[in-house]
Amino acid sequence: MDPDELLKVRARYDAEVREGAQPDGADALVERVGRVVRQSVPGLGWNGVLWSDLDEDTADAQIAAQVAFFAERGCPDFEWKLYRHDRPADLGDRLRAAGFVPEPPETLMVGRVAELAQLPVEPPQGITLRVVTDEAGVDLMMRVHAGAFGTERPRIREALLSRLRDEPETVAAVVAMAGDTPVSAARMEMRPGTAFAGLWGGGTLPRWRGRGIYRLLVAHRARIAAELGIPYLQVDASDDSRPILERLGFGVMGVTVPYIWTRPQEPTPQESTPARQQGLPRLPRRGSADGGGAA
Repeated sequence: MDPDELLKVRARYDAEVREGAQPDGADALVERVGRVVRQSVPGLGWNGVLWSDLDEDTADAQIAAQVAFFAERGCPDFEWKLYRHDRPADLGDRLRAAGFVPEPPETLMVGRVAELAQLPVEPPQGITLRVVTDEAGVDLMMRVHAGAFGTERPRIREALLSRLRDEPETVAAVVAMAGDTPVSAARMEMRPGTAFAGLWGGGTLPRWRGRGIYRLLVAHRARIAAELGIPYLQVDASDDSRPILERLGFGVMGVTVPYIWTRPQEPTPQESTPARQQGLPRLPRRGSADGGGAA
């Protein structure tokens, strides 16, 4: 896509997927409060700000309002999903001043489904695809995530189980198997009424990279999107997957940075003042970009 087309597609993405966001689970609530769209959910679900349109006069007050809202709900942490084209230009600095900590940036990418669906889908030798429809399949995905990303992801597991149970039409998940061993996994999330399907969680175990498995999983998901009439695939790409996706025809719409606010831990009576001032470990965030270690 040329730069002008990418800007138009990004504007549509902002309007449909961010400002017009839909809940990512049956228990989630998405609400618009002034110039902010946020999601709140009990339990292990993802809490955070999906879209905002602020200026220098309103940003600090809105940041404080969202911190107060999620703190009052007892959330241990929440994410402000910042895009570098969001206003005001110094929104990231304001979030840091309010106690948010940035995660590594991810590249916001988009590809045309009609083109991506034409990619070859013949699996590499010894690889078969298993469509995930139940808890056993989800657990195979979690084994891949632990090996590819190096962390456990209980939030993703619970969210995926919830979707498969309550809204199976909104998710397509797949595991690449080498015999009985899961070696790569990925999912695609869809919402009615939007032109975009999101690619998430694509990861391959280190010793299986470089064999075309990630490319296979992109093509597999693109064909599903084509059957559903969805015109675009969107990815928050890691540094590992960005060059692969560019070779497959994805274009860059921008950069997104997850900013994480974590509830301060209440000091115990035994703690000294210096100890209370020390930084505390943050809880894991919602999930990963597509392609952690994906090759």
